[in-house]
Amino acid sequence: MPENGPSAEEQAAQAALAGHPDRAAHANQATLERHASDTSRRLRNGLISLAILVAMVIGLLLAVPGLHGVEDAVTDMKVGWLAVAVILEILSCLGYVLAFLQVFDRAPVRFGARVALSQLAFGAAISLGGAGSVALGGWLLVERGAPLQRVAERSGVLFLLTSAINVITFAGAGLLLATDLVPGPSNILLGLIPAVVGIGMLVFFLVLPRVIDARATRRLPHKVYVTLCTLSASIRGTEQLLRRPDWRILGAIAFLWCDIGVLVACFKAAGASPSIVALVLAYQVAYMSNLIPIPGGIGVLDGSMVGMLVLYGLPGTESTAATVVYHAIALWIPAVWGTIAFLLVRRSRGEPLTLREPRRRSPLDGS
Repeated sequence: MPENGPSAEEQAAQAALAGHPDRAAHANQATLERHASDTSRRLRNGLISLAILVAMVIGLLLAVPGLHGVEDAVTDMKVGWLAVAVILEILSCLGYVLAFLQVFDRAPVRFGARVALSQLAFGAAISLGGAGSVALGGWLLVERGAPLQRVAERSGVLFLLTSAINVITFAGAGLLLATDLVPGPSNILLGLIPAVVGIGMLVFFLVLPRVIDARATRRLPHKVYVTLCTLSASIRGTEQLLRRPDWRILGAIAFLWCDIGVLVACFKAAGASPSIVALVLAYQVAYMSNLIPIPGGIGVLDGSMVGMLVLYGLPGTESTAATVVYHAIALWIPAVWGTIAFLLVRRSRGEPLTLREPRRRSPLDGS
């Protein structure tokens, strides 16, 4: 059989080396179009899979006699608290948009908001622990002409910034529980282990750039060297955002805490008043299951969260009911809103972008 011809990327490189910029541009455009088609297909398939899995979960609740108590708890939920949960999820999405615009501070506001919401839709439909959705945003920026290296660095900052808020919250909640400063389970390990893990992760990422700089990284293969340098720059950029007072950091905080608030509101709707610290720890441990690539984390996240909530002393029936309703709200609001934003980004891909002026520091930003 004849061998396959060169890929679009190879054609672009060959054309550029041969002095044919038109051919290189055409090949690059073909690559971008193919990537766009593949991303759209993945998002569509993820949403379809998500809908099927949700229907299966609903059918399970209705069919299994042992789950009728959960079904009753869901149907008896207070509408007012459910409305609060929906509002908090919308605020969580807006928090992520603000975090995105803080990191990519020259992106046009409307375009940046649409890219951020597209990332949320991709993260809801295709669960990859957050990295896949950040990569989608980076591709949308590169497609509009942003420098690849700069986008890779700032995408890393965005991922690390939102992750840092998670880890700080995780460690802080663990310390509060381990030191008995707040009510919760009597087992000290349920607070101590999250505290040690969280602090360890923070120290690791603070030390990593120094280790990278101290080693003879230039002797490594070029791709490894570039990857390490980009990671180091992303970590340092994240440190700057966390150390420098800036009101926009509220976006990253709201992204996490408003989403936790959704779960709290769902418990309130079910008539339960959980320990907030225990709920936070259960929530964050459960979300580690999102590394398993199941659309929306259906089944995996729900089971993990219910198990952790019960482990941290919360009632089983209310935990299951609150988790099911929380997950529905936390999936479908960003999925629908973000899909609309993604379609708008694709529709406007031929329009030129006007970058914002670099933000001038004000006295309120600190030194």
